[in-house]
Formats: sequence, C-alpha cells, structure tokens
Amino acid sequence: MLNLPKFHNIEIKYFIYPILYILIGYISYKLIKRLLEKIFTKKSIIKINDKHHQKRVDTLKIIILNVIKYLIIIFIVLAILSLFGVNVKSILAGVGITAAIIGLAFQDIAKDLLAGIFIIAEDQYEIGDTIEVNGFMGEVIFIGLKTTRIKDYKGRVKIIANHTINEVINYNLQDSLAIVDVGIAYEEDEEKIEQVLQKLTNKLATIIPNSRGEAKLLGINDLKDSQVTYRITCPVSSMKHIEAERIMRKEIKMALDKANIKIPYQQIEVHNGK
Repeated sequence: MLNLPKFHNIEIKYFIYPILYILIGYISYKLIKRLLEKIFTKKSIIKINDKHHQKRVDTLKIIILNVIKYLIIIFIVLAILSLFGVNVKSILAGVGITAAIIGLAFQDIAKDLLAGIFIIAEDQYEIGDTIEVNGFMGEVIFIGLKTTRIKDYKGRVKIIANHTINEVINYNLQDSLAIVDVGIAYEEDEEKIEQVLQKLTNKLATIIPNSRGEAKLLGINDLKDSQVTYRITCPVSSMKHIEAERIMRKEIKMALDKANIKIPYQQIEVHNGK
C-alpha cells in the first residue's frame, strides 16, 4: 500500500510531461507565426506593390513557417524520447551523419532552394519583369524555389536553375528612353524645322501611352551627306520605348508633311545618252 502513490506519480509524470511539451510547442509556434505575420505586413520592412509581389512574400512566409514548425516538432519528439530514457545524443549523431550524406547527394538542389529564397527576399526580379541572364533576354513568367522561367520575344522558354543565376540585368528597375532621329533636307529652313518639331514635342507626352515625362527636342544631332539629323526623346515606362518610337515617327512624319518639310530619300538619276 505504501508503494502505490509512488507508482502513480511515475505514471502521471509520463502522461503529463508529453502533453506539456506539445502544448508549449504549439503555443510557441502560434506566437512565432503571429510575429511573422506582423513583420511581413509591415510596409516599412517589406513593400508590397502588386499581386505578384504579394504571392512571393506569401511563399517566403510559408517556407519560414514550415521550417520553424518542423524544428519545433523535432525538439518535442526528442524531449519526449529523453523523458522515457532514450539516448537522444546517439540519435542526433545518427541524424547528423545521415543529413551530411543527403546534403552531399542533393547539394545542387539545396543551392537552388537557398538561391530561390534570396531571389524572393531581395526582390531581384518579379513575374512580368524583362531580365537578361547568361546572355538570354526575356520576360519572367515563373519564379520557383528551384528554377526561374524566362520567355523571349520568339516564344522560347528557358528554364534556369536558381543557383546558376549569378548576374542579372533587370530592365524594369528604371524607366526607358524613346529616341528618334529624323533627317531633314539641307535646303529646308532651320527655324521653321525647329518650330514644327518643338510644337510636336510639346504634345507628344499626351499622345504616347506610358509616357513618364515631357518629350524633348535636343536639336541637331548629326550632319550627314544628304540630311541634317534632329533628335527627339521621350521618357516612357520600362521596355515601352519601341512602341513609343513607332508612334513618334508617325507623328513626326505627319507634322513634317503638313508643314511641307522634305525628308530626304535616295534617288537615282537616269541620263539619256543622246
């Protein structure tokens, strides 16, 4: 009869402590999750500009939470095993050796995953950006933890392992500049030319979609054999300069025709031998 309370105390220990460990782990996970939610939604730390950026931020948050969750589970399991007298140190040593072997076998995959996390965290590029990697230029259509997919203007899709992306040129970080050179015949009046071009330049920003500022007439840019070349520029949204230059050439041609200003073109003179 005297040994019975001791027996019950031992049973209660093995029953209460595992529940307590699980409860502590659960509460710890919830607190860390709430803290991460506040960090990732605080604009001063992470700026969320669009749905693609939001998706990437959510992906990074999920990765961190999963890592924390599995670490907490491992610690709880080891604590419970230690409670029942299992040699935890030998288990950790075995796990360390196994992890080292797996790490050597899958080191490229691990590098890809780490590189993917850094790409997302550092906001190096986003879906929709035009980038150049290892001489291949195109639009980013997919960003994963292991690979990035880029599609060029011909429709070719290149899949690049993230750990091989050492240098990236991102054409979407700054505005582009549309540049058009227009040749005018030497016999045309310079003052008239500049008046017509300046009048057109003043309204180009309202005509060109995605313009980012006022167009400028820079003046005479070159003196060629049969023409005087004037240059007009206009800042536009990133990678929209080609579209803008087409519109500018059309408007320039119409303005010059209306003002009867000649644009020189190659001519062949044929003389009769008589």
